[in-house]
Amino acid sequence: MKIPIASDGYRFIIPLFIVTVALVLMSQPWWAGVSGLALLFVLNFFRDPERAIPQEPLVVVSPGDGKVVEIVEEQDPLLDAPYRRISIFLNVFDVHVQRTPVGGRIEQIKYNKGKFLNAANHKASFDNEQNAIIIDTGQHKILVKQIAGLIARRIVCWAKEGDNYSLGQRYGLIRFGSRVDLFLPLNATLKVSLGDHVSGGSSIIGYLK
Repeated sequence: MKIPIASDGYRFIIPLFIVTVALVLMSQPWWAGVSGLALLFVLNFFRDPERAIPQEPLVVVSPGDGKVVEIVEEQDPLLDAPYRRISIFLNVFDVHVQRTPVGGRIEQIKYNKGKFLNAANHKASFDNEQNAIIIDTGQHKILVKQIAGLIARRIVCWAKEGDNYSLGQRYGLIRFGSRVDLFLPLNATLKVSLGDHVSGGSSIIGYLK
């Protein structure tokens, strides 16, 4: 059975596989075991399973896998009005591929260098290294941020300004522990609560008006 793997993961998977095989051939069982465990960890981290994307009108899906750790009303400098921020914490065992929460045109992409605080910390939304994209649905502008964490040191974004993305389409990933923030209009109907575990592309976060 084919294991879906994010393309960005092969730069780690192939060398680890070669090292593991070499250690086995060299009769180094202890080191081969260590390398093999590292290989399994990386394979698990970069897995990229297919998801059933909801097709309901005005639906907003989760941009990532993880636990909902914050739901707050907030004004972000990239937005012209207060929005509701839904923050999702991804541990190292979650899928780290991000998906677009709505369909639309990528209006703006803004990358900011920053700190590497624990991604579960509320300050991470402002202080950590992050990549923000604004998606114009034609009726709403939705902001979603990829935020680096304590271990994560690499944000990957495949989207470009002007691109058109469909609902739930893959647009990037964060390596080794991270956080994703989603900003929705205050009048959006939410379907998640604090502590919920969500899956990128398939879990419904809410509905736009």
